[in-house]
Amino acid sequence: MSAFLTFFKRLFSTEKETPKLLDGLQGIVLTDAIFHNLVAEGKVPGMSVTIMRNNEMLLQKGYGYADLEQGIPVHPTKTVFRIASISKCITGLALGKMIEEQIVDLDASFYNYVPYYPKKKYSFTLRQLAGHTAGVRSYRGKEYALNKPYSIKDSIEVFQGDPLVFEPGKGYLYNSFDFVLLSLGMQEAAGIPFENYVKEKVLKPLGMKNTFVPPMDNNSNGVKNLAQCYTKITTGFKKAIPVNNFYKVAGGGFLSSSENIARMGQAILQGKLLKKETYNLLLTSQTVNGKPTYYGLGFQVSEDAKGRKFMGHVGNSVGAYTNFFIYPKEQLVVVVLINSTDPKVQEELDRAIDALLDLPSS
Repeated sequence: MSAFLTFFKRLFSTEKETPKLLDGLQGIVLTDAIFHNLVAEGKVPGMSVTIMRNNEMLLQKGYGYADLEQGIPVHPTKTVFRIASISKCITGLALGKMIEEQIVDLDASFYNYVPYYPKKKYSFTLRQLAGHTAGVRSYRGKEYALNKPYSIKDSIEVFQGDPLVFEPGKGYLYNSFDFVLLSLGMQEAAGIPFENYVKEKVLKPLGMKNTFVPPMDNNSNGVKNLAQCYTKITTGFKKAIPVNNFYKVAGGGFLSSSENIARMGQAILQGKLLKKETYNLLLTSQTVNGKPTYYGLGFQVSEDAKGRKFMGHVGNSVGAYTNFFIYPKEQLVVVVLINSTDPKVQEELDRAIDALLDLPSS
């Protein structure tokens, strides 16, 4: 109990003392204190955290505000955030299901599914799109903040006229346009809207009832408990510029709660939804010129600073910064959702997660 008493006593210390506040804290107490301080020190407006270990809840908590102006606090299970590139993991699972249902062939040409896409010097595959080795270019200028009611199909006009950056399979370039094309190919192959397939084959089976597609008309009134999105400024936070993420839902558009994303992570650990060989396919790093890219199909696949293997995704978009990590050996699932464009707090998040990984296994 002494650690908890020390922690709560320190919450009322002055800001100048905060660098020393965490001294002596360990494990879940340290993790909770770090998250609390991010809000107390004005580094993030609000955040939702869900952390599970061995299929048991370690920490599920809301910090700060979903809406600063209205004074609405973050609810740990109900508040819905933009999840940015964690969306790619959801798409990866849907791609895995399509492979199992033999709807798509990973190594068939993209043009087999989308023959109307302008021909490039080289053909490329769904595997290369999902692993960012297709050579499709990344954002230019302020394309990351497009605010047009594009459908997935219509949005390709933004980049379809540009040549590939490199010969497919010969390079790696992380970008969200890859996933626009991937979702278009999946949609054409399935014969139904991409978002409908994902809902029926991934979200419903996993019980992800608080995971949504952003409306194409950019009217989010239909999504309950949606966090207001912010951008950090010198004096605090201002509301983020309006964007329309419907067209890039596969790569960065889904809305969800930390509880729902943790549910997805736990399902992956337990081998639910997909076959073992399918998970192996998604969670194995691609290689380019004999070297790993540390990216599978929709999932980052890497090691932390201490050599512990993890998979998942970091996300950053207008009004959102997110972490989703699965540590298979430690049976740990970590989800952190923040309602601000990159607030530059990854170092603190890493320290909070590290405190949990240093705990002995039960």
